[in-house]
Amino acid sequence: MEKYQILNQLNPGALGVNLVVKKTETKVKFLIKQVECIDDHHANEALEELMPLLKLRHAHVSFYREMFITWNGQISSLFLCLVMDYSKGNFQKIIERRREERTIVDSEWMQNMLGQVLDALDYLHQLDIIHRNLKPSNIALVNINHCKLQDLSCNALMTHKAKWNIRAEEDPFQKSWMAPEALHFSFSQKSDIWSLGCIILDMVSCSFMEATEAMLLRKSIRTLPDSLNCVLRTMEERRVPHAKTFSSLLPQMLQINPSERITVRDIIQLTFMNSNFRCLSVSMMLHRREVPAFISDILLEGHVPSILEVMQNFSSRPEVQLKVMNRLLRMPDDQLGLPWPMEVVEVLLIIMKQHERLLDIQLCACSLLLRTLGQALAQDPAAEVPRDSSIASVLLSVMWRHPEAQQLVVMVYSLLAIVCSQECDAEELQKAGLFEHILERLDTSSNKDICITGLSLLWVLLVDAVTVSKASLEKAPVLIARLLATYPADAEMAEAGCAVLWLLSLLGCIKEHLFEEVVSLFLQSIRLCQDRVLLVNSAYRGLASLAKVSEMAALRVVAPQEEGSGLTLIKDTYKLHKDHPEVVENLCLLLVHLVSYQDILSELVSSGIQPLVQDIKERFTSSLVSVGRASTNQASHPPLWPTEPGLCGSDLDHCLWFHV
Repeated sequence: MEKYQILNQLNPGALGVNLVVKKTETKVKFLIKQVECIDDHHANEALEELMPLLKLRHAHVSFYREMFITWNGQISSLFLCLVMDYSKGNFQKIIERRREERTIVDSEWMQNMLGQVLDALDYLHQLDIIHRNLKPSNIALVNINHCKLQDLSCNALMTHKAKWNIRAEEDPFQKSWMAPEALHFSFSQKSDIWSLGCIILDMVSCSFMEATEAMLLRKSIRTLPDSLNCVLRTMEERRVPHAKTFSSLLPQMLQINPSERITVRDIIQLTFMNSNFRCLSVSMMLHRREVPAFISDILLEGHVPSILEVMQNFSSRPEVQLKVMNRLLRMPDDQLGLPWPMEVVEVLLIIMKQHERLLDIQLCACSLLLRTLGQALAQDPAAEVPRDSSIASVLLSVMWRHPEAQQLVVMVYSLLAIVCSQECDAEELQKAGLFEHILERLDTSSNKDICITGLSLLWVLLVDAVTVSKASLEKAPVLIARLLATYPADAEMAEAGCAVLWLLSLLGCIKEHLFEEVVSLFLQSIRLCQDRVLLVNSAYRGLASLAKVSEMAALRVVAPQEEGSGLTLIKDTYKLHKDHPEVVENLCLLLVHLVSYQDILSELVSSGIQPLVQDIKERFTSSLVSVGRASTNQASHPPLWPTEPGLCGSDLDHCLWFHV
């Protein structure tokens, strides 16, 4: 628990205490469920059973970030800690709000949410995983249109009788969602179906039933199933949307005998397939139909033209598209025939638009696009990648649709960086809110890949931008400085961060009070990876840009520090990259701006920078910048002095001209 700061304690659940915490390193909020264990054996048994849950990856399942056992010496107790993502909202709060207002839950929203829950539950059941603790408070709302099942439990915790006697019996609401057999510690997939039936019952009846009344109803139907009929009649009388569908569905979900209960697939068939019930999240339909045998035969043959023909002819069949794209992703480059022409890219874009709500298809399509466009540039760095604005618009739309799919965000950022690297329309993307999206991710994401690709995309958008709103970039320097401080030994982060900070300095987006901190970060990044030419060039350009406008920044460069002076670093860089003209140019540019300040002249001379200047003069004879000694009245302490060609020459006894 040392790396987490406790912010708040939520109402305790049936199994333990829920803590809202902030990770000290990244400042990201998480939820930690602390479950008190009797002894080491109990804790380790639960931990072993829960470990496979760390591998879960689904858009509508909140997987555990980590698990650990801790000892609380104050109360002499052992705790199993389960770390998961934190979300403010959940189904319970929605139900409570509607119950207070005596209003019906919005039909379209409920269909969308139910589709996502069924999708997640089907995913778990296919893996033989039982939730065991399904209730409204354990369906988190990431945002108003995106939910996740959270707080998955295990047999070792749920069958602990003493725990139930201590906490669950004290709060009758805790066990009211549980199936009859679960009260006797017997859990199965059908137990989850009962709990989901109770959740649906609560949502469709909250406009006319109080909380206590609803809780008593959930308990009564365990022994008196006919007690459900009265509520179903009231629901139809009050014209609750899709009342007939729910009147048919709920009795089959709330059968006392588990073997008589329907499955997740049955629920999908009864709702989304056999009625006008619609859902915005329909990824469960990917498993609805088998791919025809002749299509599988074509895919096995591996002929790209025939595979693409299948893709076009069966564009409305998501299960076919998924199988086709997975086949293409497995094919080696020589069989795939890369790089593909724009016509093939357009086929992928059509499929992405047609199945925008299906995350699996979007991930596969983006992987194919990355492979296609990346291969084109690898074969010919000067090749023009497609600049059709529809590519960017489709990618943006997909990203907005799946805001919590981190892998998708990384791929979309990478694709946008490729597409926008030539004649990018930064203004249009700025209007679309992309700058704000990137900065929000830099501010809130704990995913390092998102931050690195976000910085790379931001650089592409800024480097050739004609007009950029500085107001939208005000937060950027602070966020990037925080990232570089958070990942001080990460070369990729340093390279991407320095590049953007350099552009921000040119645009005047770095406030004066940040100058010294940014200079320190530039110097730190150079020390970290002097062998990375891109990083070194960006950092020295950034230093030169800040030194040009601020004597305070210039002084920070030459001031002695624990890690060593910036002037020593300049010598080390020159020694390593003396044959790289661009690096030498950027070193000279920084020196020119440093020597423009009177107070820095003596520091430059005493540091022994003159041999470096002399060496540059001898090796690069075509000069654009002059650095020399001052006039005779300063000869007793001769400093270096910058001058433009043809200017201030009379003030110099000697000039060293060198190529920049």
